[in-house]
Amino acid sequence: MASQWSAPANYENRPICILGGGVLGRRIAACFVAAGHHVRIRDPSAKSRDDAVKYIKENLSSFLSLLPKQPERQGSYDAHEDLAAAVKDCWLVFEAVPEILPLKESTFADLERYAPKDCILATNSSSFKSGELLSRVKDETKARVLNTHFMMPPQAIIVELMTSGHTTPEIFPFVEMRMREAGLHPVTALKESSGFIFNRIWAAIKREVLAVLAEGVSTPDVVDGIWKEQYNSLIGPCEMMGSSVGSTPHSVGLDTVEHIEQHYVDERGLPTSSLAWLRENFIKAGKLGLKSDKGGLYDPPTPGSRTKILFLNLGLGEPFGDKSISEVMKSGEILEITAEDRASKPVALVRNQALPDGIDVCDGRMYWTNMGNPNENDGTVLSANLDGSDIQTIIPSGHVHTPKQTHIDQTAKKLYFCDREGLRVMRSNLDGSEHETLVQTGDWRSEPDKAQVQHNWPVGITVSRKLNKFMWTQKGGSKASDGWIFSASLDMPQGSTASDRKDIEVLQKGLPECIDLEMDDDSGVLYWTDRGELPLGNTLNKKQMIGEPPAGEKHLGRQIIAQGLGEGIGLKFDRARNCVYVADMAGRLWKCDPNGGLKEKIYEGPTHVYTGLTFVKY
Repeated sequence: MASQWSAPANYENRPICILGGGVLGRRIAACFVAAGHHVRIRDPSAKSRDDAVKYIKENLSSFLSLLPKQPERQGSYDAHEDLAAAVKDCWLVFEAVPEILPLKESTFADLERYAPKDCILATNSSSFKSGELLSRVKDETKARVLNTHFMMPPQAIIVELMTSGHTTPEIFPFVEMRMREAGLHPVTALKESSGFIFNRIWAAIKREVLAVLAEGVSTPDVVDGIWKEQYNSLIGPCEMMGSSVGSTPHSVGLDTVEHIEQHYVDERGLPTSSLAWLRENFIKAGKLGLKSDKGGLYDPPTPGSRTKILFLNLGLGEPFGDKSISEVMKSGEILEITAEDRASKPVALVRNQALPDGIDVCDGRMYWTNMGNPNENDGTVLSANLDGSDIQTIIPSGHVHTPKQTHIDQTAKKLYFCDREGLRVMRSNLDGSEHETLVQTGDWRSEPDKAQVQHNWPVGITVSRKLNKFMWTQKGGSKASDGWIFSASLDMPQGSTASDRKDIEVLQKGLPECIDLEMDDDSGVLYWTDRGELPLGNTLNKKQMIGEPPAGEKHLGRQIIAQGLGEGIGLKFDRARNCVYVADMAGRLWKCDPNGGLKEKIYEGPTHVYTGLTFVKY
């Protein structure tokens, strides 16, 4: 007989509930808040509730970036201690409580009692089949129960769906559609199975890795290193089990690993020696991985040893679709990625920017330029907290034409930036006050011919406190080998103006198309990116500015330390890791050796166009 199941009545206007505000529960909640739903988080722990609400508030922009299209309404969320109040009126409940069978069985008995009779009940269990959790519920309830096993959004967006053995088949396409609306990738198992699809394969790998470690055959770093090299993987199995190295999207914590492994031991009669080793050496000591401050299979990272790269996507690489030109020109983003975590994906901190180009950080805030329409005097300089909140306008539209790279003098708390079509090099305080022009190569309002000559366009800028100078590029025409790098004193010479100052020096000329600059005062080295044509263009370069120039500068007056960039733009030197991060317009982030050699790709966004970048340590 045909099923009579129908979608929960008025589900669009009813809440979703997440039972469990832990590492994964709060991420599931954020997925559906982003998709425009009202989400309730239920957890008996006040700390877990508070942490879950804080997580959603601070990370919602990352989940919004997953969506295939913007929702028609804004999502909302709150937290509850009482289960009955939390599930009242809900059309969908996700259970994400610890992997303990009696706890999950009692949870579903409570859901049958308190949730609406048309509510879909889902478990996020990674080891239990949903059918194993239903010993205390009626048959009609079993028909609306299924597994929805989330990986770790927003970085890992697969969700495995599976029947309870009783689930009404029509539920699956309905739930799959709701998952896609939240930017997730649903995959439905063809039959009921302990451990789903991926987890059955992963469980065998995980079990043998623990045995290798427990028996003293090898160490976590060697195991992960072999795995990464052999399979060209960005992440190793020890990192996936909740290590403290790399904020990996799959890290679940060693306590969760313990619960899952115990279930497999009970169900399949597997050996217990590795599980006993894990409990004795890690679980009892509270060494759970990322979710604790005691480390896990790896020691915990020391503060300041990790790097978040902040970089700008112009937003011009996506298909236009039904967007107007105006909308496309305002689809830029500030993205963030963890440099040490090679499996991570960038998250959007700020969206809807008008061609962002330069970015820098000072005292817990980021500052960036928006070029706006290059044909209009409508550029802006803005700032925000490092999580993208509290956006403020520093230099408003009409006061800068086309602002490009920005650099902050961390000592003087001064913001330097170039104004390309405005033909100016400028400076201000961090709040936008004392906005002044330092160099003027022409007047775009009264000298239109000068404004059209790219040789006059200032683009990149940096500061050397040791030399008491700022340096800037004038890129020249596209692939014209007419790029220049200049310098001038931080202090305007007496009697000079921005258009006639006499202290300007030429540092380099005849460059393919020099763009952004970075000065490392400690080594006395100036770095820059060059667009233009190979072999001298599409490169990362350096020049010794303090001390004797090395022999490598003999022929070109500079050294080319990386080649093959796709229109390189932003760069930043990281002294702690002795590398230069570079972004290019082909949508790639690179890690380059300042002494030359092979560059290493950190990330590639196939539809992205990257400009400026910077980083923060944490």
